Amino acid sequence: MQAGCDDGLTCAAPSTASVDVAVRIPAGTIMIRGGADIQVEEAAMAATRRNDGRLSDEQLAELIGLLGDVDSVELKLSVPEADERAVVSAFRLDPLDAEIRQVFFFDTPELALNRAGVVVRARRVQRKGDDSVVKLRPVVPSRLPEVLRRSAGFGVEVDAMPGGFVCSASMKGTPSGVRAATYGEKPVRKLFSKEQRAFYRAHAPEGLELDDLAILGPIFVLKLKFSPKGLERRMVAEMWLYPDGSRVFELSTKCAPAEAFQVAAEARAYLAANGVHLGAEQETKTKKALQYFSRRLATQREPVAPDPVA
Repeated sequence: MQAGCDDGLTCAAPSTASVDVAVRIPAGTIMIRGGADIQVEEAAMAATRRNDGRLSDEQLAELIGLLGDVDSVELKLSVPEADERAVVSAFRLDPLDAEIRQVFFFDTPELALNRAGVVVRARRVQRKGDDSVVKLRPVVPSRLPEVLRRSAGFGVEVDAMPGGFVCSASMKGTPSGVRAATYGEKPVRKLFSKEQRAFYRAHAPEGLELDDLAILGPIFVLKLKFSPKGLERRMVAEMWLYPDGSRVFELSTKCAPAEAFQVAAEARAYLAANGVHLGAEQETKTKKALQYFSRRLATQREPVAPDPVA
């Protein structure tokens, strides 16, 4: 999934032979809805969200226009805390079958990357090793250069939640040493491939290097793939556990763009029939993580008042 660049920025594309190709992405590739002080993910999703969990005619038209140029669609639903136990019981989810993950984000304490529409993340995955991603959102996929779209690590995806959606572009990698980097034993930049670093430089605020970023994490995650009885498609349940004791419980399923509306209708009907509340306020995992660690870093940097003199 991936990207776009402001006019005047370049993105490195896959090399042919030993020569790197630089691609200039035209202005307007990035669709940022909202002011500079609004988090991009929140602004993008809010701009396409209705209170009743359904899309307006205008939103449907925009979504249809995107689907022809994306690689995949992920349908997501965050489950209210009050409904979590009922959902686990209804789908017979066993936490002992879940895959354990550790998630780390990288940004400034003020979330400068997030405000620029850039998300930088690394993960440790049980029995599977490490992975990393540089993500840009929202984007207009039809304006992305074909040379980027041909990269094996590059993909474009629509994330859709009840009443809203956002299109993102990502450059993925499979590094090693995420744990070492979080202990300061390895530079953060080493977690990202040459192609990812070029993608990052094209979109990050000027002068902000990967090694300048604060580590926002870890977040402990349980991920469980399951096949609900009566629904002919696999789903994923994720529980994100934050250091303050809060959590986000999300159900999701991926599909091809051409089948997005059919899958969404089937999944919606199935979940509703099984008592899942579809109209609840949606909470995104990344936004919650970035906000939490940003606040914690701000608290740590606050000056400590001296003890009063007796």
